[in-house]
Amino acid sequence: MFELDRLQSLADITRQQRAARPQAVAQIFEGRETTFEALDEHASRVANGLRAMALGPQSRIGYLGKNSDRFFELVFGAFKANVVIVSVNWRLALPEIVYILNDAGCEALFVGAEYTGLVEALTAECPRLRQVIAMDGQCAHPAFAAWRDAQSNDDPRLAIGADDDVVQLYTSGTTGHPKGVQLTTSNYLHFFRAAEAAKWGDFRPGEMNLACMPVFHVAGLNMGVISIAQGSTSVVMKEVDPGQLIEFIPRYRINNAFFVPAVLLFMLQHPSAANADFSSLRRLYYGAAPIAEDLLTRAKARFNCEFYQLYGLTETAGAGTCLPDSAHDPAHGKLRSCGVPYPGIDIKIAGADGATLPAGEVGEILIRAGLVMKGYWGRPDATAAAIRDGWFHTGDAGYFDADGYLFIHDRLKDMIVSGGENIYPAEVENAVFGHPAVADVAVIGVPDEKWGEAVKAVVVFKPNCSATAEDIIAFARTRIAGYKVPRSIDVVAALPRNPSGKILRRELRDPYWAGRTRQVN
Repeated sequence: MFELDRLQSLADITRQQRAARPQAVAQIFEGRETTFEALDEHASRVANGLRAMALGPQSRIGYLGKNSDRFFELVFGAFKANVVIVSVNWRLALPEIVYILNDAGCEALFVGAEYTGLVEALTAECPRLRQVIAMDGQCAHPAFAAWRDAQSNDDPRLAIGADDDVVQLYTSGTTGHPKGVQLTTSNYLHFFRAAEAAKWGDFRPGEMNLACMPVFHVAGLNMGVISIAQGSTSVVMKEVDPGQLIEFIPRYRINNAFFVPAVLLFMLQHPSAANADFSSLRRLYYGAAPIAEDLLTRAKARFNCEFYQLYGLTETAGAGTCLPDSAHDPAHGKLRSCGVPYPGIDIKIAGADGATLPAGEVGEILIRAGLVMKGYWGRPDATAAAIRDGWFHTGDAGYFDADGYLFIHDRLKDMIVSGGENIYPAEVENAVFGHPAVADVAVIGVPDEKWGEAVKAVVVFKPNCSATAEDIIAFARTRIAGYKVPRSIDVVAALPRNPSGKILRRELRDPYWAGRTRQVN
């Protein structure tokens, strides 16, 4: 366990673990093992390399690449340099990546081998980018390992403020552009305390933890950081592959892992799952999207370990509620719940007037805690709209039952969650609307047994124009990430609108959700 009371900043994490267990293995990635002593030294070298780039306190650096042990070296180095890391979703289309790097004002970019082909376009479109480092050393730019090892290993030991940002993660935007969530030192110290108090974050020194979810998501980032903070070994997987997951668990004797529900489904459907050895598992954590009761029951039976559901948002550092293993007994009737609030986190259900609603009544879920973000980068109006009187408005609709368990009922912001990825209709509508045959478009989420929800576009064609669904989908794919692209297209004569012209999405969604007890899947 790390000494939380002595943790002044996230830069202290590797220092503490180096002092406590210098020769224990901190990370394993594709056969490469790094001890806690080496990880702390690498973090110091990275920090000095960042400072040599003339990156001042709170400067932004971008990371565009898949999961890697070197990503976490960069993260802990950034913590020591008081530089903010912006991990970019590598599934995004080029225009979306450009937007994020420019919005954050990234001055350096650390890029994985799969994306070095984008560097020329990115440097041309992002005027503040003045340094590129190749994480895997496979392009003309300086290679990460050589750049790192050329720096001094003296720990800079800079003063870090509680309100200093440490990471900036981008969420889908209601208006078509993503927003940068500013998470601070204080946010993460509160997150650690909450996880410890909720009893789910008690990874043990020497345990093997699987870090496989993408590091551009708060859950993927947190799994790697908290594992190292607890003195556990983090087995980093480049990207999610169900067959490889099933092979990794017995090979490394994995004790703890986090998956989104879709990954649990894919693993159970894999032909090698039936005979795989999952006996090392102590806990499986899941979240980021609702889960079907049948899938949860099957997964619990096959993996035969403790299950914990975690509900939170990027804006709350990933924390909010936890459904403990004890509540997973179907007899308790809590399988559709996302659990109870962590100690120290206040959650209430509010009506339209802001008043707290009693148990059983549906309203918006509001969260108040020290782990609520500082704000949306460069968006004071959006920040003020989201955080009012200290309460963060999640945009999720839910209710508490009489026992204090939270249930998600619907979303208030029209957001679609597909395979654990958040998608706002506005992003997709902006992409589809540019098609020369489309006069009007509305995007909705419809139930999907594989991904939870799927994106559907409902379009109105211009007079004397038409296009195939395949043509519209292909057009959208050039402008937005593949996971946001509509899976299906409906054509209508006109979209339903209210007198002020607002699209009535509920009327479009209702036929697809008929007969379901909740409006999320």
